[in-house]
Amino acid sequence: MANNKSARKRILINEQKRLRNRPFRSSARTYVKKAELAIQSGDVDAAAAAVGDAISVLDRVASKGVIHKNNAARRKSRLMAKYNAMSVAA
Repeated sequence: MANNKSARKRILINEQKRLRNRPFRSSARTYVKKAELAIQSGDVDAAAAAVGDAISVLDRVASKGVIHKNNAARRKSRLMAKYNAMSVAA
């Protein structure tokens, strides 16, 4: 456990930041999952809208510093790869 006052303070502040960031992280995961489900369904229009929403949310979360910008870029890249594969097959 913490041995001094500043370490105790860091623990409290980190917990506050974690609680503040949790809804943003959760919503980003939700939008990505919705996009992946839309891609699996095969509906091109619904998938395009869902992917656009997911990319927007990932950008917003990365700009707030909740997730790292490279993490957001990786997720967007994987999502677009799945979408492009689906649209080529359709």
